[in-house]
Parts: sequence; structure tokens; C-alpha cells
Amino acid sequence: MFLLLNAALYQAGWVACTLGSANGAPWIGPLAAVGIVAWHLKRARDAMREVLLVALAAASGLVFETALLQSGWIAYPDGTSAGDVAPLWMVTLWALFATTFNVSLRAFRQRLPLAALLGAAGAPLAYYGGARLGAIQLVAPTPALVAIAIGWAIATPLLLHAARRLDGYAP
Repeated sequence: MFLLLNAALYQAGWVACTLGSANGAPWIGPLAAVGIVAWHLKRARDAMREVLLVALAAASGLVFETALLQSGWIAYPDGTSAGDVAPLWMVTLWALFATTFNVSLRAFRQRLPLAALLGAAGAPLAYYGGARLGAIQLVAPTPALVAIAIGWAIATPLLLHAARRLDGYAP
């Protein structure tokens, strides 16, 4: 049951971040994420390990999303990003994703090629969904979605590998 709740909370955070940005309230997602991450950390056996994993994912997201933005292939609605730096709500999604690594996505830690496929397929769909909702603009859709697929095919297994070392949920 906890695995399903973990996945559902991540999805709820995605919706809050995406719809908040799309509707001119980009602060809603990060606010919701604070609650979700706090709940996640409270349940962990070793919260500090999970904090490090969430921070690593957020830092990775900041670099990746900023590179995408600076490429000119994507854009965000006015007021959601700070110039050429990825918006907080987008970086927050990476932090939220990290809350799944040692819980609902734990099985993928031993199946890194499958994790790469998950990243390569799932991320472009999520970005496309975010674009359809108005949270992000795919200025150059084909190169953007290809870059997103490649980036997430690399980032997902790397972060899941890091999750093995930073497992705050291990018995």
C-alpha cells in the first residue's frame, strides 16, 4: 500500500507543479512538494540519506533543465523562470521524483537498462503533457523531445544507482 501511496503522491506533486505553472501560480507546486518531501522524510529510517538523494536529484534537475532552457528548445510561461535558469517548480519535480527511488521505483535500482527505457519513454510524455497543459512550451518539439529522452535515459539509471547508496528506507 505504501508503494502505491508513494507513487500517487509523486503524481499529485506533478499535477500541482504543472497546473500551478500553467495557471500563473508557479509557487503552488513547490509548496505542495515541501509537504510531500517532508512526509517522505518522516517515514524514512535514515532521513539524512534521503535528504542527500533529494538534493542530488534537484541539483541534477537544475543543471539539465537550465541547459534545455538555454538551448532555446523549450520555454516557460512568463514569470515562472528566473531569466536563463530553470524555474523552481521544474527543479521541484526532480526532487519529488527522488522520493520514489527507494520506495515505488526500488525494483528499478537492480534493472538499470529498464530504468533507462523508463526515463527515455516516460519523460518526453510528461513534458509533452506539461506542454499540452500550458506549463511549458516546446519551441522546437523534435530536438527538445529527443534531448529530453536522451537526458532522462542517462539521468534515471544514474540517480537510481545513487539511490542504492543513499537509501534511507533500507531495513
